[in-house]
Amino acid sequence: MSEQTQEKAGFWEDAEVIHAYTRAQAIEDGFLVDLSELAREAGFKYPLAVTPLVWATLEPSEDLKAQGHRWEGRAWDMLTVLRLAIKQAARPDEVRFAPLFVLERGQRPKSVEFRAKCGPGDNGEPVITVMMPDED
Repeated sequence: MSEQTQEKAGFWEDAEVIHAYTRAQAIEDGFLVDLSELAREAGFKYPLAVTPLVWATLEPSEDLKAQGHRWEGRAWDMLTVLRLAIKQAARPDEVRFAPLFVLERGQRPKSVEFRAKCGPGDNGEPVITVMMPDED
């Protein structure tokens, strides 16, 4: 360990955690939408959640719903493209991928870019979070 790394580690050694915001709380508060059940059906082994901005893309407008679009089908499409992106990634803990979605009635499908990160959950277990490219 470098001297600089040791200094940083030492800085936090006796620090008291004042507040921690867990993934479970983020899901409960609506800051993440849990899609783990559908993700398991699609072949994912880790819990998976999306941000509200991603959810807004998956949830079709009333106009698109009238044409038969459903969030489940759109989410399934997103998960399928994500699985392929993970398999092809040199670094599968963070991938960018772009499924196609019809965003407005009469429009052709458009590529929508997302970013997925795999990191530690509330208990250190691997979890996946799908977000827009500029979200953290």
